[in-house]
Amino acid sequence: MIFLLKCPKCKHDKRYESRDIYLSGKRKRCVYCGTSFSVKDNLVRKAK
Repeated sequence: MIFLLKCPKCKHDKRYESRDIYLSGKRKRCVYCGTSFSVKDNLVRKAK
């Protein structure tokens, strides 16, 4: 499943492909500003 995430610091949108159904405990690092953030809390929507 592919999700669209938004970085809380720089507000860039990123795609995230989860191989698991569960998103709790997953973290992603922003390639633009380097901030690490939780996937579950910064989910925008499911990408098409």
